Amino acid sequence: MLVKGFENAPLVAGEELLALPGFWAGYLMWLSQTQEYDPVPEWFGVDGADADAACDALCDEDRWPVFRIPFAGGHTAVVLGYNLPDDPGTEYFISHPEWDVHGRLATVGGHQAGPGLSWQELAHIARTPDLDAPGVHAEHARFLLLLPALGDQDLPEDATDILREVLAQAGLPETLAEALLADHPLWEPAQWTLPSASPLSGSQAPFPGILECDGPASPRCGTRLAQGIARDQRDRLAYALGTWPTV
Repeated sequence: MLVKGFENAPLVAGEELLALPGFWAGYLMWLSQTQEYDPVPEWFGVDGADADAACDALCDEDRWPVFRIPFAGGHTAVVLGYNLPDDPGTEYFISHPEWDVHGRLATVGGHQAGPGLSWQELAHIARTPDLDAPGVHAEHARFLLLLPALGDQDLPEDATDILREVLAQAGLPETLAEALLADHPLWEPAQWTLPSASPLSGSQAPFPGILECDGPASPRCGTRLAQGIARDQRDRLAYALGTWPTV
């Protein structure tokens, strides 16, 4: 498998790992940590052996898993485990065949950066699969794969209920919802806003329709997600993210 920027890495399609009994425990257990409790595999309805097997597969230094989440307009959200021996982590980004660069969302690992998605974007990507492109198409799996990149201080009132439904569809205990939406272990929830033109300069907003993040450690701080791509490509990205009504 080839991904721009990782040509020499031992990348493999990761979608088959979703069938492992302990996959979601291995992938999300760290995110469910609370101030009162350290997570255990039993929270996810699996035993330690299944969780360990999933962790081994996710962290294999010779096979770096890539999860593709195709959505509207030919875009793909990518979850890539870079399993360097001394500096492992997970990259979250958006790619498109026409782009020369990736739209970086977040990094989970030793050099963490985030948040990378608002709730609005996460929910929209999850429910708008491109069924003609390879990758993960099930809404619940798309939602949970991207959940670690979330950081939004303005969650909707029904966010926990929605996540409970997602967990149920994945065959996971719905009681995990509160823990998974609690304080993120790596970054604070951020405010997401659409850019606006300066009232002093009278200029147009540079990347209309694409949300900006006020988290100082986020790759989405300002308008960086859309840097390096043409105006029409930015418009299509904003539409695909569900934050711009027309293209």
